[in-house]
Amino acid sequence: MSFKDLYIIKPLLRAVADSGYNEPTLIQQRCIPPIIEKKDVIASAQTGTGKTAGFALPILQLLFDKQDAPKRGKKARALIVSPTRELAVQINENFKTYAKYTNLRSAVLFGGTSIEPQIDILKKGVDILIATPGRLLDLHKQDYVNLDYIEIFVLDEADLMLDMGFIDDVKKIERLCPETKQVLLFSATIPFKVEQLASSILKDPQRIDVTPNKSIASDISQILYYVPKRNKIELCLHLLRNTIKGNILIFRRTKFGVDKLEKTLLKNSYKVDSIHGDKSQTDRQTALNKFKNGYVNILIATDVAARGIDIKELDAVVNFDLPNVPETYVHRIGRTGRAGNIGTAYSLCSADEKTYIKNIQSSISVQIPIEENHPYPLDPKAKPIVHKKQGSKYKKGRKGAGAKKKKKRWY
Repeated sequence: MSFKDLYIIKPLLRAVADSGYNEPTLIQQRCIPPIIEKKDVIASAQTGTGKTAGFALPILQLLFDKQDAPKRGKKARALIVSPTRELAVQINENFKTYAKYTNLRSAVLFGGTSIEPQIDILKKGVDILIATPGRLLDLHKQDYVNLDYIEIFVLDEADLMLDMGFIDDVKKIERLCPETKQVLLFSATIPFKVEQLASSILKDPQRIDVTPNKSIASDISQILYYVPKRNKIELCLHLLRNTIKGNILIFRRTKFGVDKLEKTLLKNSYKVDSIHGDKSQTDRQTALNKFKNGYVNILIATDVAARGIDIKELDAVVNFDLPNVPETYVHRIGRTGRAGNIGTAYSLCSADEKTYIKNIQSSISVQIPIEENHPYPLDPKAKPIVHKKQGSKYKKGRKGAGAKKKKKRWY
């Protein structure tokens, strides 16, 4: 099947061809026709399947009007709400790429950066808004954003949106748009809370489930290392010196963990940068661009900061900290092995993460091969370290909530 078979208009076909795409992916084949027919859609597809083009191309086609020259102050007719700044920027880049032979304008709105340039863009008029919830509501409150003319409303990465606590903001934004709008909901997973949201804002939607959440691409090799938690950094350095090569994305659970590993790798002369929620948008975008353009070959990130990042030719993903949700593991390693390329996922598992790996393997129905030949093996009998809670029992001589304070003598 070609994009022509989906009845895509010529300006968009030309832009798609310029981008080097010959055939639509499965999510694009199944999403584009019903969206063009103005149906509500709820679609589930994991990262890297091309779902952004799956809604961007039909939206551009529905909004396209060659007779309508760009006008100052034109009102937005499509709104895409994204949970993270990086994903919002990525979506906007895709819209600009596909709209290059049309007169349609898009703009991206997100927090963590100056609001004035975004206001200036809005004053010039745009057709398509891509925004994170907080900044969008802020600009609407200040009367810089008018949602009265929205014809198409898209929620992208809906599961992450709800996990990040944006449910009330999303519902408020949806209510600010006209009741007659077309609603599209895209999500990597469809848990119960996403189902609830969908049932409240979509009307007789067409359901599209392209790839089961538990599937792993055949082009991705998986390797598991059992290692004591205290030796994880040493093992990571050992693997980088002897095993893992190319462009590498390393996942850590916390911002503190990201910073700690980055400092260690920099001290060992690796070209590395990082992104997490405490960094400014400028710093995050700079780090991502350095990684994409080859100035650094290692990027360390938390899951939230990395969601939606589109990185081509990623050779390896390292799960320095294992996620406690199996679907997150699938999304992480799905960032490598794309477009016919071979990729490898390395997972470092400490004693307290054995339950996580057990759940992951059960979810994906695969026993991940274990590599035992490394310098820091985990004792099979090792048990998770259990930190004692503070209470009434304290060791002699230690101060605490239950320790009696000694009285000072006057002599």
